[in-house]
Amino acid sequence: MSTVKHVFVTGGVTSSLGKGIIAASLARLLQARGYSVTIQKFDPYLNIDPGTLNPYEHGECFVTDDGAETDLDLGHYERFLDVPTSQANNVTTGRVYLSVIEKERQGNYLGKTVQVVPHITDEIKQRYQTLGKSGRYDIIITELGGTVGDIESLPYIESLRQLKYELGDSNCVVVHLTLIPYLSAAGELKTKPTQHSVKALLELGIQPDILVCRTEHPLPKEMRKKIGLFCNVNHNAVIEARDAESIYDVPLLMQQEQLDRIVLAKLKLSTRQDPDLSTWKDFLFRLKNPQSEINIGLVGKYVELKDAYKSIAEAFVHAGAANNLKVNIKWIHSEHLTRNNAQEKIKGLDGILVAPGFGQRGLEGKLEAIRYVREKNIPFLGICLGMQCAVIEYARHVLRWNGANSTEMDPETLYPVIDLMEGQKNITKMGGTMRLGAYDCQLKPESKLAEIYQSSEITERHRHRYEFNNKYLKSFEQAGLVFSGLNPLTGLVETIELPNHPWFVGVQYHPEYKSTVSKPHPLFVGFVKACFEHKEAEKKPN
Repeated sequence: MSTVKHVFVTGGVTSSLGKGIIAASLARLLQARGYSVTIQKFDPYLNIDPGTLNPYEHGECFVTDDGAETDLDLGHYERFLDVPTSQANNVTTGRVYLSVIEKERQGNYLGKTVQVVPHITDEIKQRYQTLGKSGRYDIIITELGGTVGDIESLPYIESLRQLKYELGDSNCVVVHLTLIPYLSAAGELKTKPTQHSVKALLELGIQPDILVCRTEHPLPKEMRKKIGLFCNVNHNAVIEARDAESIYDVPLLMQQEQLDRIVLAKLKLSTRQDPDLSTWKDFLFRLKNPQSEINIGLVGKYVELKDAYKSIAEAFVHAGAANNLKVNIKWIHSEHLTRNNAQEKIKGLDGILVAPGFGQRGLEGKLEAIRYVREKNIPFLGICLGMQCAVIEYARHVLRWNGANSTEMDPETLYPVIDLMEGQKNITKMGGTMRLGAYDCQLKPESKLAEIYQSSEITERHRHRYEFNNKYLKSFEQAGLVFSGLNPLTGLVETIELPNHPWFVGVQYHPEYKSTVSKPHPLFVGFVKACFEHKEAEKKPN
């Protein structure tokens, strides 16, 4: 069996340069050349995972099939590669330290003084290589979170230094992403921040093999030579990463810069075939040449930070391209939505998605949005809490159960139509204890959901503690609500729909997590299509 090759992506100068997109783009190019590739993210914070972090702190929490709550960059990895990630693809400092401390408590270190070096660094090195031991991958790409020079990143950089020494240069390549700022007053690109960033890396014992330079303007050949000279990098390995119109342009831009060829040469691997990016290019063509456009309202309480709903936004990009449509998202803060202004805020929209979330804040605004679109026959999609809100709204305004609610919001409600799952009632710890990961769902054969999926058996990812209270199932069915999808083992309600409505669907799971460039999620594709049909119908005279 051939040795697994490793590519590490580090960042310098500033955060938010796009290490995750560069890593995913490189992986997509290598995959298109016939290599088996996966990407992992190492985050320097002390949380065990992002599951307990407020979305304002860290953006969306992405969930994998095996129930891991992970960094949102894993969503990019899956969307680009169309390969599922797992718990092993996201490691935090908290997880590393917890493992070392547990080993110390068990006596595994035989009385040795436990230190950052070698014990923490050895743990990190072992986790760097975990995915490679499966035998499924030719190349492992590792994105190191944070910025070179950060105190919390030092153990990861030291572990990388040791691993590169142990594996050898042809088995471990470092790609350093940095910034070439443009000073408009001087009319110049400046290389000094990149030089300082590489110097900081060199002081920690690591010579980068490739520099990827984020820039707003073209990087002249002479400037590349200057950067290479002062950073000890061949100027042919100084890559321009210009600001792109879309993140989905980046793989093609990196191909033009021959990033994949340079990486393969340094790893002493064959370039194999020319990368087949026909599917990707077709997607990009449809994305950039829509035949029409629609406006969809996303109702949530974290709309100030768009990354809180990253997977939903990207699923709309995929579904829009699949329908040859541009999807414009109107971000609607649920806390600011009331009975009095619902018409004003929703008027002119072709559909409404009510987003996932937790807690009481913004709940009433979500209910008002759902009431409005249900009564006005506007397409609706509710995800997780969005589905639960649709149930609560239906109970209050169709069944006339005043005060109907979820026990998450009102433990004393007379109509607990949404209640804590039985398996959650004795749980006191918050982290990693929700119903997480992939579960089966059985769809009714004649339902809208079965038509959308073209199947009666599906598997989707979950992240919730509360569920529909089956005590009220018959009352809802008699009032016209259809429970079209159930978990085959527990009877838990997974999907709801209204048959006398153009498109009214709620799902307990998170379909956005499984939408990719090559496989847009059918639920989003169907919803976008329904929104366009509603728009066209509104144009016709009564």
